[in-house]
Amino acid sequence: MRDIRHIYNLAYMLDQKLYDGPLFLQFILGILGGVGAEIDTLLLMVRTAQRLFGNDLEWSVLAAGRHQMPMCVHNALMGGNVRVGLENSLNLGRGELAKSNAEQVSKIRRILSELGFDIATPDEARSRLALKGASHVNF
Repeated sequence: MRDIRHIYNLAYMLDQKLYDGPLFLQFILGILGGVGAEIDTLLLMVRTAQRLFGNDLEWSVLAAGRHQMPMCVHNALMGGNVRVGLENSLNLGRGELAKSNAEQVSKIRRILSELGFDIATPDEARSRLALKGASHVNF
């Protein structure tokens, strides 16, 4: 969701029984034409979703460019999930290009571990997201 109105559109879809969950929302910040990558914006989106859908909601943040790591940390502190990768940002840090997605994952994992967060294993993440895993796809 890259705009607050997307949350309200989803609420309408749920009210119309066009979808019934479970909900795992992806808030997209810092993309041209969307909302800015700011803590206040993230807080507004999360609190709006919680008000409309309840506190059992799961969410993650995708923040573009230099905002990726800081917004992921803020989101984790708010109780959300994180997402990093080269599709969101080519950087590992200021002026440093990331060599791979794994390098970005290692960095956010280290930061969150140092803050005392438990990190899901790949199997736990696949289960929570209801993913098949690479061995069960045809490509």
